[in-house]
Amino acid sequence: MSTEVRVPTLGESVTEATVATWFKQPGDSVAVDEMLCELETDKVTVEVPSPIAGTLSEIVAAEGETVGVDALLAQIAEGDAAPAPAKKSEEAPKADEQPADTAEKDVEDAPSAKKLMAENDLKDVEGTGKDGRVMKEDVLNALSSAAPAPSSAPAPRAPVAADQAEREERVKMTRLRQTIAKRLKDSQNTAAMLTTYNEVDMTEVMALRTEYKDLFLKKHGVKLGFMSFFTKACVHALNEVPEVNAEIDGTDVVYKNYVNMGIAAGTPTGLVVPVINDADQMSFATIEKSIAEMGAKARDGKLSMAEMQGGTFTISNGGVYGSLMSSPILNPPQSGILGMHKIQDRPMAINGEVVIRPMMYLALSYDHRIVDGKGAVTFLVRVKEALEDPRRLLMDL
Repeated sequence: MSTEVRVPTLGESVTEATVATWFKQPGDSVAVDEMLCELETDKVTVEVPSPIAGTLSEIVAAEGETVGVDALLAQIAEGDAAPAPAKKSEEAPKADEQPADTAEKDVEDAPSAKKLMAENDLKDVEGTGKDGRVMKEDVLNALSSAAPAPSSAPAPRAPVAADQAEREERVKMTRLRQTIAKRLKDSQNTAAMLTTYNEVDMTEVMALRTEYKDLFLKKHGVKLGFMSFFTKACVHALNEVPEVNAEIDGTDVVYKNYVNMGIAAGTPTGLVVPVINDADQMSFATIEKSIAEMGAKARDGKLSMAEMQGGTFTISNGGVYGSLMSSPILNPPQSGILGMHKIQDRPMAINGEVVIRPMMYLALSYDHRIVDGKGAVTFLVRVKEALEDPRRLLMDL
């Protein structure tokens, strides 16, 4: 008796994945819940466990193949090892039948493709999707081939000397890295992105943290870090400048009466942004616990799709890597992202005297389509004021 192994549900709006690694080969014995393979989506890595104990008799989807939700990955024979069936001989009849099946189907093109075709008065685009479905990429390819190549198109790769070519290594980008690249470029192409800067004196926050960190750890079981102060300060500022917490939907502006705080985190596979839901309702301790939990999941590649969706504002801390100043890129469809940086002692003029203070540069990137310069500057000033005098957070000033 044979049991099918299929692609599990991958999460909201995710319809396909790439088979990254097979941990087992045909003929190998497997135990219940033993990991068979790893799938890469554009957000997370998903491990597929064995539903039964037995022998892996056939691998249907090889490494590197793109598979849809519920697609067949493999067959497992119950009991002892069984010979792997000849995959090609089984699939050949299906290939012969495919044209007839396709011809009978009324295939609907992707909504994004239809919208793009209508906007550009384009017809008869050849589809590369399932059953000839026209995808957005097909329309973009048709437009690029019909129009002269833009001057901004990337230049072809320059020739490389033979001895140097032998020392190069070409590695296919992971789906996560491809998605990061696409989303960041889409962000630049879509939003009217602008960045405003300020600096904050971290003296009071550091003193408060030093004074209470031991008591905080003893009572709450988690360390008191800087992120809870910045999260609280941002929530405070977002209440005063709500457009930074809003998003554009067509010709509408959607204001959010809640704050789902995205906390950007670097991982070995790329940048991910887990979301702390309802951060505006949380205490310092709850924020720190949530950030610690999400950070651990991010490092272990265990974040779910739901845990990276629904953010309304993002904080990115490049300071942990030593960055002194940078301009963060918006995380669409959000309208604002705060960049934190390295704390560095600098001479400052305080009350007519030069003193050494721990200073941090802050950067707010925002979508100028919805956030005016006045609102952006006001937001950043409110964050600065709250951090330089944390008592303001307690009194909502």
